Amino acid sequence: MRNGIFRLVRDDLTTLELDAFVYYARHDLVLGSGWGNAIAARGGVGIQEGLNDQGPLETCDVHLSGAGDLKAKHILHAVGPRFQEVDVEGKLRRTMRNCLTAAKEAGLTSLGFPTMGAGYYGIPIDLCGKVMVEEIQRHLEGDTTLTEVVICVQDSREMDVFKPMIEGTQAS
Repeated sequence: MRNGIFRLVRDDLTTLELDAFVYYARHDLVLGSGWGNAIAARGGVGIQEGLNDQGPLETCDVHLSGAGDLKAKHILHAVGPRFQEVDVEGKLRRTMRNCLTAAKEAGLTSLGFPTMGAGYYGIPIDLCGKVMVEEIQRHLEGDTTLTEVVICVQDSREMDVFKPMIEGTQAS
């Protein structure tokens, strides 16, 4: 039996009220361009200051930090694979599992994910969706502290890929 709520939203992940959200991080944990800039600008300089002596991380590693002034309490900085690496699917699965394990170890009850690596890092959106939905589903069927998992998409293209996959997990 599945535990918790698993849902899809089209929104800005950094504005959601969750225990934590995942940020697809750089190995050096520098909050660079794109979402990194949004996190730093909205959450305050303390987030980056707390990361400065934590990197570099290896691919598939995850680091939990505070979220500064954001609505979330924590950020899971996940270093996932980049397109054209060897075994992208396997590395993405390990990254997802590591995020979900870190959430459990921290006692988190709600967690948000972006489309993991499907933007700047070039993970094909179909592969991203398949891996994310399967790993979240598997996690929610086991022993978990999570009562809510959200995949937050940015546009209708991402919504069109994820919506049928997530709806398929909620069939009786």
